[in-house]
Amino acid sequence: MTADDVRRIIDEHLKTLPKAQRRVEAAFFGGSFTGIPIEEQSELLNAAHEYIKNNKIDGIRLSTRPDYIDRNILDNLMKYGVTTIELGVQSMDNEVLKSANRGHTREDVIRAVKLINEYPFTLGLQMMTGLPGDTDERSLKTCDEIIALKPDIVRIYPTLTIKDTFLEKLYHDGKYMPQTVEEAVELTQKLIIKFEKSGITVIRAGLQSTDEICENGSVVAGPVHSSFREIVESSIYYDIISEKLKNSDCANADVFVNPKEISKAVGNKRSNIIKIKNTMNIDIKIHPDGNLKKREVRCVAVKKT
Repeated sequence: MTADDVRRIIDEHLKTLPKAQRRVEAAFFGGSFTGIPIEEQSELLNAAHEYIKNNKIDGIRLSTRPDYIDRNILDNLMKYGVTTIELGVQSMDNEVLKSANRGHTREDVIRAVKLINEYPFTLGLQMMTGLPGDTDERSLKTCDEIIALKPDIVRIYPTLTIKDTFLEKLYHDGKYMPQTVEEAVELTQKLIIKFEKSGITVIRAGLQSTDEICENGSVVAGPVHSSFREIVESSIYYDIISEKLKNSDCANADVFVNPKEISKAVGNKRSNIIKIKNTMNIDIKIHPDGNLKKREVRCVAVKKT
């Protein structure tokens, strides 16, 4: 990528955005930005920074590795208006990181976070589930350690096995068993709840679908699903609703949720309504209630006669 590429991409996207867009940022994602020579970093950042100076965008965000952070790099990022740095933490367990051939350690993460916190950047930390050597317990411990680092935002990525990768070889050699969609959903649900209870926003769960990252693309195995986050959110609502109805001894129930949350409460293809009918023999209807907050649920049950 060159500076001209940066300008072209920003110009193309600005044409598609409404003028009243609340916030626009340029993003350098999909690699380890601060691992490239600092001269190249500066060239690309300067191209994007021109749009900040002209009030056409509001900031720059990037993703990188924890072991590609030092004070010189951070000073340079500040110079060009970078607002958000996301670190690919993946795990806080050194055995998992070594098994997954990540190339950095838990200590690298702690050091990088400490340095970044000396600057006014928004800090994002990315974790992965289902890595080689990982378990649900280890992922939950990683979650706790990430919470202790107090990032502003978090992303959760269940591990996918992609063609022509180190992980694919482990998979075909029988040395790695990926998560199922159901396993990844169950774990991610617990992680989201833990992060949100700690006041940390989970801005993404699951990789964004592309022509390559999809069921029929380059994914060999793993919990790939185009609506992964939606399934996780629906699973959370199922647990909340079923908990409220478990001792109700009713045949029917009206369930009220925030209007913006109705699709999540209903579930993909009405999955929550069907599952509650099958497991609890209760017919439910989901209704909007603007007085309720996210994940706040009110149930009105009709007693069996």
